[in-house]
Amino acid sequence: MSQQNSNSNNNIPVSEVYWSLVAKADKKFSKIRDLPYYQRNRYDTYFYKVFKVYTQLWKFQQENRQKLVEVGLKRWEIGDIASRIGQLYFGQYMRTSEASYLSESYIFYEAVLTREYFKDGMFQDVNLSSKQLRFLARFLTVCLVLNRRDMVYQLVNQLKMLLDECKRAFQETDFKEWKLVVQEIVKFLKADPAFMNIRPLRYSVVLDLHPDCLPQVVEAKRKLRLRDALLCSYHPNEVKYSELTLDTFRILQCLEWEPSGSFYQTGGFPPSGVGTGIGQNGAPGPSRVNYSQDISDPTLPPNPRKSILYRPSVTNFLAVLATNCEELPHDGVLLIYLSATGSSQNSSSPSHGSGRSCMSRGGDLEATSTSSLNFEFEIANPISAKWNYLNDQSSCLYIGSRSSGGLSGIYPCDLLPFTRRPLFLVIDSDSSKAFTALSGSEKGESVAMLLSPAISLPISTVDSVRQPSGSSFTSFLTIPLQAFLLMLGFTGSDIDMDMYGKADKLLSSSLNEWGLLLAASGNLNPVWAQTLGDPFLRRLILRFVFCRTVLALYAPTFNKTEFLPECIPSLPDAFLPTSDTCQRTVSQLADTFGATSKFNFSKDTMLSDNRSEEN
Repeated sequence: MSQQNSNSNNNIPVSEVYWSLVAKADKKFSKIRDLPYYQRNRYDTYFYKVFKVYTQLWKFQQENRQKLVEVGLKRWEIGDIASRIGQLYFGQYMRTSEASYLSESYIFYEAVLTREYFKDGMFQDVNLSSKQLRFLARFLTVCLVLNRRDMVYQLVNQLKMLLDECKRAFQETDFKEWKLVVQEIVKFLKADPAFMNIRPLRYSVVLDLHPDCLPQVVEAKRKLRLRDALLCSYHPNEVKYSELTLDTFRILQCLEWEPSGSFYQTGGFPPSGVGTGIGQNGAPGPSRVNYSQDISDPTLPPNPRKSILYRPSVTNFLAVLATNCEELPHDGVLLIYLSATGSSQNSSSPSHGSGRSCMSRGGDLEATSTSSLNFEFEIANPISAKWNYLNDQSSCLYIGSRSSGGLSGIYPCDLLPFTRRPLFLVIDSDSSKAFTALSGSEKGESVAMLLSPAISLPISTVDSVRQPSGSSFTSFLTIPLQAFLLMLGFTGSDIDMDMYGKADKLLSSSLNEWGLLLAASGNLNPVWAQTLGDPFLRRLILRFVFCRTVLALYAPTFNKTEFLPECIPSLPDAFLPTSDTCQRTVSQLADTFGATSKFNFSKDTMLSDNRSEEN
């Protein structure tokens, strides 16, 4: 019977079999193209079926290329198949965060680029030119996430030249949208130059502690792992490319593993990457990397899954959050990163036991933003006051246009139903402190929170409130040394690489030392104890301590609580900015760059540093 089917298939013309496979693949592709990136488990089986069809189609056209060309197959049609396979792989990476899918996407897109599938007749057919433009734009996103900056700059140049040629060839066609795409990517690269990527943002076992070497946490009753993350960022006129904002882009990388040693190369960086062979971390990149081998490291755990939302409706945001909580493993913690503008007037946080000033020990800083009238009301009516903060209009974060009102506003109370599962909140907003009202109101699990300052760090060279280089708080959590240097007014061209290398080693060793002390602490809150064993969350916690210490000691923000971040619940007193352990690290870093005078250190810290220099 099978032999008869085989013979009947052989009688069907090759072209008919091919076009039948194309129609089948197109039908399945159109169904999955607009499916959401969440609810992964529901769509996994279907995606594998789509991959199977496209694998059959690709293999068939390879084996029968000559016959198909004879019956009219065009090169752009082959490129179309390869480009769609690249889209499928990237979409699956976005759903699963598996690096191998990102690798495969790059390989297929690069093949389309090098073989110039869309070149023939491109300037005679506007549809063909549009295909090439869309291909370049999609390939750019893949290269950005993969951190292949050499290819990014090459693609940007090609996109610019192609757009100019299209304007000349098709003068009646409006290419305004593509002009905006070019402007977006140029602005993005200007805000994220090679200086920002000297050190991989991803977790590198070459530069960071291997997960097997992390110290045991004394107070940990259970060990949670970061399994999932929901990343959402929206600010008017913020730096972004497509729907990937600069802040989300950095957090995305910060929550993934860097292939162990595959890409990292030490070295300097030129002042501009355009037209140069810059690879990852600013070093000259190889012309070709075997990504199918290098991108995956079997010795490392899988990347945490991530859902990335840009300008979602509140209902969409809550639907994704609910799905992530539903799919969260029993030993998992869900990270929620929210970067958005709040109310125009900064609301003060409700009083509760764990929400004290970060320098309250010794009374160096006093909270002055709350009026005595409000303070008395909160003391007399603590439950009513907390409910007001959970629901008050001033506590709203706008993840979309303000004109949409409540349709784009996230309130602290919106997150309460999801506190039945372990949550790790990172809130980057002028209204971030309103989320302290969640503490003590949880429905089952205490929430860990890292909250940004109410007012962004002032930088003299920046005119706008939203800094071109992204949020300073998010920068401290993802690229702490660069954030420190930008705060001091340095740029990449100002920095000596030997000096930078010395500072990087100092900061890395200090953070590892803090990690050891924190893990051994006998009074570490269980919320932090259960997450400190996860390498990604541990790194965020330690960088937060560094950020808080720097901002507390920096002269322009000294004694100003509105410029200080906050963590809920509190970390041990040994990690307050007043501690010698924290001050000493900042003092040594400042001294490395000749900026000691820009900070207000304690006398004990200055004396200790002087003795060290004498010895």
